[in-house]
Amino acid sequence: MNIVILAAGQGRRMHSDLPKVLHRLAGRPLLGHVLETARALCRARDEEARILVVVGHGAELVREAFAAFPGLAFVVQSPQRGTGDAVRQAAPALDPARPTLVLYGDVPLVRAHTLDRLLGLAQEGPALLTVRLADPSGYGRIVRDGQGHVQAIVEERDATARERAIDEVHTGILAAPTPPLLDWLAGLRDDNAQGEFYLTDIVGAARAQGVAVRALAAADPDEVLGVNSRGQLARLERVAQRRIANDLLESGVSLADPARIDVRGRLHAAPEVSIDVGCVFEGEVHLARGVQVGPYCVLRDARVDEGARLEAYTHVEGAHVGAGARVGPFSRLRPGADLGEDVHVGNFVEVKAARLDRGAKANHLAYVGDAHVGERSNIGAGTIFANYDGANKHRSEVGADVHLGSNSVLVAPATVGEGATIGAGSTVQGQVPAHKLTVARARQVTIEGWKRPGKK
Repeated sequence: MNIVILAAGQGRRMHSDLPKVLHRLAGRPLLGHVLETARALCRARDEEARILVVVGHGAELVREAFAAFPGLAFVVQSPQRGTGDAVRQAAPALDPARPTLVLYGDVPLVRAHTLDRLLGLAQEGPALLTVRLADPSGYGRIVRDGQGHVQAIVEERDATARERAIDEVHTGILAAPTPPLLDWLAGLRDDNAQGEFYLTDIVGAARAQGVAVRALAAADPDEVLGVNSRGQLARLERVAQRRIANDLLESGVSLADPARIDVRGRLHAAPEVSIDVGCVFEGEVHLARGVQVGPYCVLRDARVDEGARLEAYTHVEGAHVGAGARVGPFSRLRPGADLGEDVHVGNFVEVKAARLDRGAKANHLAYVGDAHVGERSNIGAGTIFANYDGANKHRSEVGADVHLGSNSVLVAPATVGEGATIGAGSTVQGQVPAHKLTVARARQVTIEGWKRPGKK
């Protein structure tokens, strides 16, 4: 099929230099949602698609944002003279042997199965996607004939009292056989108050040729909502998040409050996952079966294995948490953190570019950076890995069953042998022998006769 996506508008009501279709909804650009739906539609119909995006305002930014999207071509509309003119710019690239579907880059939540049904109605003539609204004020009304076909789209200012009472309105989305569509596009006129070419005028052209115009009313009004302002974008954000929450619940995930979760990317969660309130998921996040996520956690590009538990206010970015591990509260796992099975990382502990093997623990107030910590080793409170010399990062190796006393400092590169113990308050570097106690701190002394100075 041919898919034409109109994405040339500036979106003045957004009050932004960013093209409207690049504003983000649930962590992705508006246009990205439409493209994903187009791809899902192709998979459902087992068809290849020629996808054409009509750009105008900020065309280069839009091209750059979707340069890696497969099978995508861009068409420039300049000047911008209406929806009919926009589709007409794409006309030379349309395959006449395939039907054409027209979508909008600022209508991001339309579903693939709705579009599939619409295409099914467009075998011989145009098919319009409509919606029934409790308050249709401001929209063009769909007037149907006795057979249920579209007779006309009547703008509100031109409608009679009877026509204004109609609650079915046009969304702008349509499908049509391509050869007659090209003829109807060529015959569009701009003799209207705006001096623009309206795509909806093909309805009259089709009717004049005796071609039936069909319409499909969307079952869910939310899926055809468009974005023209930041207020509308905020409203759609909640719609999108509610849709994501419902999908999670249906898949066996427990949500403490479906209204208090934000997924700004893709969350892959297995059954029996439990997510508390206020959590944010960004990028690609994978939660295995039985994972528990406490309140107000933030996960970005993370993988959490079966049965792991993240306590409140934990931040995980670019990191992996092993099965049965326990992290938090108030922990931070930075990119490259890799926790093995049953690892404990407690409150106010930060891990970066470090591997902690099975059963290792850092329960309080520690920094573990650029390191490998062996199985069952314990990192005492206040311990840090001094991995940066002011110019370069260096790694440290800590063997299995090591005990690092509280307030220790490992000056990298350091190697701590298996079973070693480092006394509290020690600063060590280089080689620390296995199975021995190493203490590196000043001798404690008491100064006799010393008096604390008083205020003058």
